[in-house]
Amino acid sequence: MNDLRKFATQTTTRLIVGGILILFLVGDGLIYLMYGAGAAGMGFLCLGIGMVPILTIVLVIWIMDWIVKRANKNS
Repeated sequence: MNDLRKFATQTTTRLIVGGILILFLVGDGLIYLMYGAGAAGMGFLCLGIGMVPILTIVLVIWIMDWIVKRANKNS
């Protein structure tokens, strides 16, 4: 039997990672082509700093999920 929840989780993860890669590669590539290497470096820096709050939220949610799963396993 296939585990559909695992499949859905994998698919969602792959779509998110692919979207982020496209954002960085295509977005920063277009900046490079239009404005040059200095602007592309600044664009990469801005995109990276913009990802910090998103990654922080994801990390906090992942830690909370881990704690809840451990607490439910023990009770």
